Amino acid sequence: MRVVAIIQARMGSTRLPGKVLLALGGQTVLAHVIARVQAAPVADIVVATTVCPSDDVVVEEAKRCGARWFRGSEDDVLARYHLAAQQSGARVVLRVTADCPLLDPGVLGTLIETFVAQLGAGVDYASNTLQRTYPRGLDAEVFTAAALETAFLQATKPHEREHVTPYLYQHPELFRLYHLVNDVDLSHHRWTLDTLEDFQLLDAIFRALAGGPITTQRVLAYLDRHPELVRLNAHVAQKKLEANG
Repeated sequence: MRVVAIIQARMGSTRLPGKVLLALGGQTVLAHVIARVQAAPVADIVVATTVCPSDDVVVEEAKRCGARWFRGSEDDVLARYHLAAQQSGARVVLRVTADCPLLDPGVLGTLIETFVAQLGAGVDYASNTLQRTYPRGLDAEVFTAAALETAFLQATKPHEREHVTPYLYQHPELFRLYHLVNDVDLSHHRWTLDTLEDFQLLDAIFRALAGGPITTQRVLAYLDRHPELVRLNAHVAQKKLEANG
């Protein structure tokens, strides 16, 4: 079963432009994401960016990090994903975004392996996001290329095109869903990068834990000792699906 990771990346973030190429611990955010996905059980990695000239630098960074790339629509991200999956020959797609530099390869592996094991039972989509128990920033979704194609052909609402997967998980009558749930609820942690406050937290983590692998366990232990850091971005609200629709 060919599992391909497709990493969504562009320079044009509205709240923190250029965030995917900001430096953390001597590497770009995108480089960290690619390295963590490379440690997961995937056959290939594709950075899916846009045709905008401003994203030429995203392509160059993908090349430098040993990932392939695909360029497509800036606004119709669902089409971008579908075409990237087609080009890569994916049977199963792992979707992550380039603003999650603390992605956990172990969590990615568990999600992929659990999903593949349930393909015979007809599962179409799995994630650790719909029933949130992991820190925001360890987000991942896995789905079949066939389900992605169905969404590409049938989704019509703006937020369904911009955010790739809502058509899948908002239509449980059409797709069989699986939720990966953590043993401990860590959903109050925010380790994604969308604002300056997010960057300040991540920068503190990467500086403090430099010199060794920055694992989920080490991050949690460090933040337990420094709860004031958790408060840096605790107030940041995640953008709603329909916010730009």
